[in-house]
Amino acid sequence: MSLRGRYLDLGAYGRPPLARSTFALVHVPGFNMPSTHNKGDKPWDTEDVDKWKIDPFSPNDNIAGPFAEESSFAVLFPKYREVYLKQAWPLVTRALDKHHVACTLDLIEGCMTVRTTRKTYDPAAILNARDVIRLLSRSVPAPQAVKILEDGVAADIIKIRSLVRNKERFVKRRQRILGPNGSTLKALELLTQCYVLVQGNTVSAMGPYQGLKEVRRVVGDCMANIHPIYHIKELMIKRELMKDPELANENWERFLPHFKKRTLSKRRKPLKVSDKSKRPYTPFPPPQEKSKVDLQIESGEYFLGKQAKERAAQERREDKQRAKQAEKEAKRERDFVPPQEQSSGAMSKKKRKRADEGKTEPKKKKRRREDIDEL
Repeated sequence: MSLRGRYLDLGAYGRPPLARSTFALVHVPGFNMPSTHNKGDKPWDTEDVDKWKIDPFSPNDNIAGPFAEESSFAVLFPKYREVYLKQAWPLVTRALDKHHVACTLDLIEGCMTVRTTRKTYDPAAILNARDVIRLLSRSVPAPQAVKILEDGVAADIIKIRSLVRNKERFVKRRQRILGPNGSTLKALELLTQCYVLVQGNTVSAMGPYQGLKEVRRVVGDCMANIHPIYHIKELMIKRELMKDPELANENWERFLPHFKKRTLSKRRKPLKVSDKSKRPYTPFPPPQEKSKVDLQIESGEYFLGKQAKERAAQERREDKQRAKQAEKEAKRERDFVPPQEQSSGAMSKKKRKRADEGKTEPKKKKRRREDIDEL
C-alpha cells in the first residue's frame, strides 16, 4: 500500500488543503488502480510516422471563426533602409495578403506595422508577420524575409554588442564570424541550414529550430573568444555520424574533438628597471611618498575655496594647452626653415685656417712629361 493511498491529504494544522486543491486522496481498501502509462501496444504509433511533422493550417481548422480583437505589431527601421523598403514593399504586401494580414509602411515616422483582419484564420500568421518586419529592419532582403511565413522556418535575432565591452575587441570578434571573404559564415550556413546575416550590433538568423540553436551557440562562444572554426569542425563530424545508422543510439563524445584552452603565463615587466647594485646600502626604508592632500597643503591649494580651486585647475589646463600648442607650431614651422647655404666665394674650413695662420697652400709639383714617359 502506498503512502499516498494510506493517508488523507490534509494540509497544515490538520485541515483539508482547500486553498491548494479542491480534492483529497482517500484510500479505498482492496482497490488498486493499475498504471497504464506508456504500456501496451499502440497500433497507430509506427516507425514511419513523423511525430515532428507540422501539418498546414487551413481555414477549416479554425472552428471558432474570425478573431474577436485585432492584433498588431509595429517595428521601427533606420533611415538608410527607407529607399529599399519603399521599393520592396509591394513584394511584402503580396506575401502577407496570402495569409490575410494587413501591413502599412510609414516613411514619415519610420515605422512598419502589421495587423490582423477579419479574414485572418491562422493565429500564428501575425507572429510570423511580426518576424518579417523585424528581419526587414535588420537589413535582411525582402525575398529572404518572407520565407519566414513558411512552416518549419523560424527566426532569431542575436544581440552581440553587450557581450563585449571593448569596441575594438568587439569588431575583431564580429569579423571572426564572417571569416576571410565570408568563408566561415558560408560554412556555418551550410552546416546549420540557416541564413545568417551579421549587421551592426546584431546577428539575424533564419532556418529550422535546431539550426538556430547551433547558430546562437556559435555566435555566443565567438563573442566569448572561442573561434567558430572549432564549432564548425564539431558540426562536420556530427553530420558524418548522422549518416551511420549503427551509431544512432550511441554516445558520440569519443568522436568529437576536445580543444583545451591554452593560457600562456607572461611575466609582468616593470616600466622602469633600476640597477640596485649601484645604490648604497641603507637599513632604513625609503621615505613615504606624499599623498595628493599633502601636496595640496604644501602648495596652498587645499585651503582655497571651490571656485578658486576650479580657477586654478583651469589655469593649469590652459598653461598645458598653450605649451602644447607652441610645441606643435614649432614642429610645424621646422619644415619651412631654409637650410644655411654656402656662398660661392666661401672658403673651406681647412683653407680658412691656413689663411688665419698666414700660410699659403703648397702647390703640387707637376711632373715633367719626360718623367711620365719613362715610367
